[in-house]
Amino acid sequence: MGTKTKFIGRAKGYHGAGISGFSVGGIPANRTLYGQGLESYHLPHTQVPGSEFSKGMAEQGKERAEDLLNLIMMHDASNIAAVIVEPMSGSAGVIVPPQGYLQRLREICDQHNILLIFDEVITAFGRMGAKTGAEAFGVTPDIITMAKQVTNGVIPMGVVAFKQEIYDTFMDNGGPEYMLEIPHGYTYSAHPIACAAGLASLSEIKKQGLIERVNSMSATWENSVHQLKDASPLITDIRNYGFAAGITIAPINGEPAKRPFQIAMAMWDKGYYVRYGADTIQLAPPFTTEPSEIDSLINALGETLQKQS
Repeated sequence: MGTKTKFIGRAKGYHGAGISGFSVGGIPANRTLYGQGLESYHLPHTQVPGSEFSKGMAEQGKERAEDLLNLIMMHDASNIAAVIVEPMSGSAGVIVPPQGYLQRLREICDQHNILLIFDEVITAFGRMGAKTGAEAFGVTPDIITMAKQVTNGVIPMGVVAFKQEIYDTFMDNGGPEYMLEIPHGYTYSAHPIACAAGLASLSEIKKQGLIERVNSMSATWENSVHQLKDASPLITDIRNYGFAAGITIAPINGEPAKRPFQIAMAMWDKGYYVRYGADTIQLAPPFTTEPSEIDSLINALGETLQKQS
């Protein structure tokens, strides 16, 4: 329908830094660098009081999916093309969906004929202990975007998967008979080197059983990360799912990003790389990580946090 031009993203969401990505994204520092983008509106994020230190999916926060109904009431479903969310928000600090939240988004989108898009650039191909976040959380979106693990990050490549009916709509009504595929039309589409890297990476994931390994190691990872709760009063929250964890750190003099940066640099000096962003330390170990390496990382981070206290 030609009136469906509006998009709904989510606060703290990250979908890249292009015009479409920053429009639907919900990280203020990215949005303030640019002017007008796509017409988009935003759901609240799902970090709610009482969900702190949840292991896996929190019991609190599902109700925030109901805010989608308010946006539909305001703008009308006939004008809304799609809702886009990360099943688990990575760049925002590993924000895990609450129990039932994604299912409720799916229900509302179905009821109002709105597409549901999962940005799985981080979550697809193993990080969640499943092939996709959709599989891990038991919700099927209409479109999935993927990257990162597709090629193990050795060369740029992005992938988009559609439901069959969307594909058929493009192919049956979108162009002449000789058109071979959905017309992205980019210079480097299906670049043979990127495709070769993707096939090799996915082959190794399957051959080494890495997705199954992440799934089997997730409980060990969860227990180790949550041991940090009592390591320092600086820690105000810990979240985890699969092979990922986010740790929220108390600010210094009202500056939320200063202390995570100091912690990350101290860890770098010890020989560890940890990602920092805003008020969080973000952890995502390689799929081949051994229990002893998890212990080493968590012990080093605990010592660093104690020194920063």
